Amino acid sequence: MTDQHAQRGVLALSCLDAPGIVHSVAGFLVDRDCTIVESKQFGDPESGNFFMRVEFAHADPLTRLDVGALQEQFAALAADWRMQWRLVDAAARQRVAIMVSKFAHCLNDLLFRNFVADVNIDVVAVISNHPDLRPFAEHYGVPFRHIPVTPDTKQEAEDELLEFVRREQIDLVVLARYMQILSESLCKELEGRAINIHHSMLPSFKGARPYHQAHARGVKLVGATAHYVTSDLDEGPIIEQELVQVDHSMSAADLVARGREAECRALARAVRGHAENRVFLNGNKTVVLR
Repeated sequence: MTDQHAQRGVLALSCLDAPGIVHSVAGFLVDRDCTIVESKQFGDPESGNFFMRVEFAHADPLTRLDVGALQEQFAALAADWRMQWRLVDAAARQRVAIMVSKFAHCLNDLLFRNFVADVNIDVVAVISNHPDLRPFAEHYGVPFRHIPVTPDTKQEAEDELLEFVRREQIDLVVLARYMQILSESLCKELEGRAINIHHSMLPSFKGARPYHQAHARGVKLVGATAHYVTSDLDEGPIIEQELVQVDHSMSAADLVARGREAECRALARAVRGHAENRVFLNGNKTVVLR
């Protein structure tokens, strides 16, 4: 039986599906006196890809995992199967930058979750094109960085952002209602490590005042979509979606309030899944091994 307080590692991998992958991974861990605590896998019959997430610990709960050595040793096996993979300490917190404009709800939710260690992240900075939300960051003791964006300074602003991401070794950028369109080059640079929250169940009710559009149509459900950022606006691989039931008695303001709740929940789940190495890109979709 594994001590629940023992150090754990996580191995997340994807490759072309073939017989023997699970056996090889399990054998690798057993040969190094590790025991599997949790294992999830999925073979996609459409793409032919295989996805696996394994959480493991040393058989002796008092023995620390040498994650660096395990990474070096697994590289040869990964090369044999042509895997994309990562092997990390399960407790390692991903370094996150949150980008916002003037809407505070998703920012406040993530900062609180970070403060109480509800998600496996370390918010390094809040970055905004407006100064309005500085007090939220300061309340939680998180540095606030104001990078104004105008049509004339957009490239310089993105260069400053990217320099910060590289210097601070940011693992994940979260667009928590950041109301600027990122350039194609920046989207490419952040591919697979930038998450956006969208104010509807994509792709419906695009454009301005989406909740008012929904209200005018008498919708019965509103929702939110968290997805990876790509150069195709709001078309990136979807990670999480959240639905909220509404009815005829509610005003447009009521729908906005319910929608913000949905945005917070969907974004938090997406960030948690990414930080726990549960989300895999599969073409223009994702696989989430919960």
